[in-house]
Amino acid sequence: MSEAFRDRIDITLTVNGESVEARVPVGQHLTDFLRLELGLTGAHASCEHGVCGACTVQVDGAPIRGCLMLAPQADGAEVWTVEGLTDTAAIKDLQEAFVAKNALQCGFCTPGMLVAAKDLLSRGGVPSRQEIREHMSGNYCRCTGYEAIVDAVETVAQARAGKGAA
Repeated sequence: MSEAFRDRIDITLTVNGESVEARVPVGQHLTDFLRLELGLTGAHASCEHGVCGACTVQVDGAPIRGCLMLAPQADGAEVWTVEGLTDTAAIKDLQEAFVAKNALQCGFCTPGMLVAAKDLLSRGGVPSRQEIREHMSGNYCRCTGYEAIVDAVETVAQARAGKGAA
């Protein structure tokens, strides 16, 4: 075991609306903490370089790559995972649109996609298809070809703006 994982630090944070206190290795990534310590497996550990977006979670209202943030850095933060966003129905319309538009296949990238799409749509308005593509470009998918994902996000944006149905 490396020296970084022998040293531990106490952290307190809010995860999906619940206070969490833990003693974590100083070098543990947030994704690993969520998955291994809290059993929240929606954020996936994949590239571990912040490139693929599969580990995307919301920290203090912004989407972040859980593989690039250490758990100790989340001390005092408010963290939302796809599980919490699902439980609160914050992304229900997005999830329904992803299914309806066939914007998911294997599902590996879907949690990160949903968190990224939630961030974009929380800004209000109806983003253009190009704006959706640009915002979602940090989330890789090897199955869908992306058009269905753009369709799903656009459908929800229009529905939320009262310009269509999701």
